[in-house]
Amino acid sequence: MGHTSLEKIISLQRNPANIRNLCILAHVDHGKTTLADCLVASNGIISSRLAGKLRYLDSREDEQIRGITMKSSAISLHYSHGDQEYLLNLIDSPGHVDFSSEVSTAVRLCDGAVVVVDAVEGVCPQTQVVLRQAWLENIRPVLVINKIDRLVVELKLTSQEAYTHLKKILEQVNAVTGTLFTSKVLEERAEKEEEKEKEGEKPSGDQVYDWSAGLEEVDDSHLYFSPDQGNVVFASAIDGWGFSIRQFAHIYSERMGIKKEVLLKTLWGDFYLNMKAKRIMKGAQAKGKKPLFVQLVLDNIWSLYDAVVIRRDKEKVEKVVTSLGVKVMARDSRHSDPKVLLSAICSQWLPVSQAVLSMVCEKLPSPLEMAAERVEKLMSVGARRFDSLPEQTQHLKTAFLQCSSEEKAPVIVFVSKMFAVDLCVCRTRTDLVSLSANMENLTLKDSKPEEEEEPKETFVAFARVYSGVVRRGQRVFVLGPKYDPAQGLSTLPEGCSASDDVSEIPHLSCCSMENLYLLMGRELEELQEVPAGNVLGIGGLEEYVLKSATLSTAPACPPFTPLNFEATPIVRVAIEPKHPSEMPKLVRGMRLLNQADPCAEVLIQETGEHVLVTAGEVHLQRCLDDLRDRFAKIEISASEPIIPFRETVVRPPKVDMVNEELGKQQKVAIIHQVKEEASQGRSSDTLHLDSSGLVTLTTPNRLATVGIRAIPLPQEVTRLLESSSEVIRTLEQVNMSLREGKSLDISVRTLEAISDLKAQLESLLQGRKWRNAVERIWAFGPRRYGPNILLNSVEGYQRPSVWQCLSRGDKASEATALRDFDNSIISGFQLAALSGPMCEEPLMGVCFSVERWDVQSTAPPQHQDSVEDDSTDHEATAESNMEGSSETHAGRRPEVAASSDCYGPVSGQLIAAVKEACRHAFQAQPQRLMAAMYTCEIMATADVLGRVYGVLGKREGRVLHEEMKEGTDMFIIKAVLPVAESFGFADEIRKRTSGLASPQLVFSHWEVISSDPYWVPTTEEEYLHFGEKADSENQALKYMNAVRRRKGLYVEEKIVEHAEKQRTLGKNK
Repeated sequence: MGHTSLEKIISLQRNPANIRNLCILAHVDHGKTTLADCLVASNGIISSRLAGKLRYLDSREDEQIRGITMKSSAISLHYSHGDQEYLLNLIDSPGHVDFSSEVSTAVRLCDGAVVVVDAVEGVCPQTQVVLRQAWLENIRPVLVINKIDRLVVELKLTSQEAYTHLKKILEQVNAVTGTLFTSKVLEERAEKEEEKEKEGEKPSGDQVYDWSAGLEEVDDSHLYFSPDQGNVVFASAIDGWGFSIRQFAHIYSERMGIKKEVLLKTLWGDFYLNMKAKRIMKGAQAKGKKPLFVQLVLDNIWSLYDAVVIRRDKEKVEKVVTSLGVKVMARDSRHSDPKVLLSAICSQWLPVSQAVLSMVCEKLPSPLEMAAERVEKLMSVGARRFDSLPEQTQHLKTAFLQCSSEEKAPVIVFVSKMFAVDLCVCRTRTDLVSLSANMENLTLKDSKPEEEEEPKETFVAFARVYSGVVRRGQRVFVLGPKYDPAQGLSTLPEGCSASDDVSEIPHLSCCSMENLYLLMGRELEELQEVPAGNVLGIGGLEEYVLKSATLSTAPACPPFTPLNFEATPIVRVAIEPKHPSEMPKLVRGMRLLNQADPCAEVLIQETGEHVLVTAGEVHLQRCLDDLRDRFAKIEISASEPIIPFRETVVRPPKVDMVNEELGKQQKVAIIHQVKEEASQGRSSDTLHLDSSGLVTLTTPNRLATVGIRAIPLPQEVTRLLESSSEVIRTLEQVNMSLREGKSLDISVRTLEAISDLKAQLESLLQGRKWRNAVERIWAFGPRRYGPNILLNSVEGYQRPSVWQCLSRGDKASEATALRDFDNSIISGFQLAALSGPMCEEPLMGVCFSVERWDVQSTAPPQHQDSVEDDSTDHEATAESNMEGSSETHAGRRPEVAASSDCYGPVSGQLIAAVKEACRHAFQAQPQRLMAAMYTCEIMATADVLGRVYGVLGKREGRVLHEEMKEGTDMFIIKAVLPVAESFGFADEIRKRTSGLASPQLVFSHWEVISSDPYWVPTTEEEYLHFGEKADSENQALKYMNAVRRRKGLYVEEKIVEHAEKQRTLGKNK
């Protein structure tokens, strides 16, 4: 097929029924870009000889060097299938786990996906991730089993063994899809059950809960991959061949005179050919016969490889060439590399592009066939349900489904990411005359006295039109992620357009689309207009869109749901320019990098450092290279990675460091020792620590006393609080507005989420110690939504519950008022939770229980009120004082006047006192560090298994389980590894295993480091085992000191180690 003209593509864009938007998804190195090359070559954009070697869609230099894709890039292809002509917008996406955010941006714009699986490695961790991403976005996948040549050349399997192996791979892929489907059906069923219960249909008491119910009725046959359904292609992209069963059915129906429909059903499966009866019969496996697929398909391919690659039998090759009727050039047959001859034969006999593209055209949906469920999912943002959206917004659903390009249709565009391109690329193939005129205009406008470098980068938005026609220069609304269509509709006049002034509406702005581009891999072609259903590039949005956005001409359009990112950014580095004078360039460069990368985060810490947060080592390297060469164009120096830790407390240990059970006296002795150390060198008149771990602290002006105890939270509670941070944040906003007296309209789903959280907490916090704890929660922290809790255990102080939004109907609950300085206690707790005493890292899984809080009514220190008197005293004045603000103190009793006069100091001192008390209470308990952990999946062959274990052991890794992949000699090892030990891990594993094993690291969870950083030997057994100094390596202490050193805190280190040990440098004679 020749090169397609731009006019042809523009004419194809107008027919959405024949458009296919698809992305290629797979694990790293399974052959996505090679397959994309074969498809691109079918359009004559690159030579078919270079397909697989050129990697056309990997346009970055570092992508070519590393040999992996790092960004998703799009290209439009033309394909004629039967009498129809199709336009395929193909997006190639990365497979490396660090760049899984790029996969999310690609998947959102597509209707279908080609999932590529390596025939040798089978389903890998990232294959499961991409299948899940496709599932979450409701897009239909088709399967390509690639690298089948490796089964012949590397594994040397027979065609029968290969068939069994391919069957297993199909089962693995279908198992992943089946799991996703089952979970969805069960979720929907649980929702229906809940609705029934609400309506009052109580199920009978003796009813047995049947988990499988609901799965039988649902038709799931369309979900699974099966060659006889036509959604599987077997291919070897590097050799240029690929086929679906349909092609062979077509060939053999002509040759053998069997109906094509019969062959389609029987070519894959347990069928064999009875040569005597000339019939196809069932039960090949039972009778020990060759299945049809082996006999008619694989045997032919195996004999071709045998003749061309393995034996190099020239006579047989000539026979094969004549029987297939393909023409081979003389230079190909004489070439020293047999693969050249092989691809010359195969690319004519079974071209991979034809097999894949015809499957895409037949099996993947067009933009017109978008599922209503997917539209509702896209439009219902946050906690809002689709049916709770305004009526005009719900009408837009029909615009989505019709995908119409009429004049009246509202324009709806989703921008999934911004990417940087050189200005020279944007100007490809434009008229030279207009370009020179533009250049004159530029010189007139931009001639400034000081010389400023013209930025060589411009941003293009990677977007898709869901409805309407986008025209160059058209003005549209930019809807921010928090934009509320109901508020916009009520404020804006009827029939308002994007050219009007909308400055007063939050999260809504206007912009014009200056340039529209057709994305053609490494090039951009300018367009005047783009109709619905197409993927395009939009220029001129860099001022209005940060990373992703929804654009529309209708203010009723809601912002689309945010993208599902699988990888969380965890690796932080501080960045500074080599020459301090270039700081402004660095700041500008980091702003551009933040916009260009969907996953990277850029922030300025309290210390003033510029910090870059990335998803992993490869991602970090790419971001630093981009900063140096593209965005900042200056020399930069990056710090060692900043590894995050968390601080926590644990229950007192039952055994010592040599696993001897601690006697009661020893245990008490240890706790006392810790407490003595904690309270040494501190003023004892304001601070008191009792043996149960309660810390009582008085403010310097002796007006307030607080008593606080630190209790470790159960692990499940910590995990729950961490995963529900969004719900807690929403709860905090609701409570804030209730305190300010505003009424907030909360959706039912949000209330359900809050009550679910409360119920889960109540079920997890059981026992005498936690009695009624959930009702007494004062605040969450740090930053008001973290995994730590402040409990109100003050006698006689009833404050409004944090769950008051759930019981808004009862007026009684609102009658209880806040005491003065209530906010100071919360602020002190937030500060304490944000930086713990060990190394100023945030706390996690700690509950601070406030057991005493006296605020004295007069200044002299000798007089002290009881808690009860004090609380009644305050409740008398608290009606007028909701937030503890100093303006409302007019009619107060004279004794309290002293404390209200010095309101500022008291408030500030109370914050400081609470913070200090929390820190001392924390130190009174056994303290531990928590490390961030990666889950690490490694595929390795049996002969390098020992080396992999060696590297893991050296880096504090822990193997969870290993299993052997059926039919191969590959092992899959699943391990956890601290993030702190992960730098250089991938390189080391590759070096030690000669490149035979490569790890995939994904952030998983926080884990308590079991060793105590402050541990010293106390029992006799410990002295015997560790010696008096106990100077063996303490992992937690090493991490803690490294963080303290980085932050400039005091580190307790001895300059002279082992003074009594004489070291002789010379050899003993």
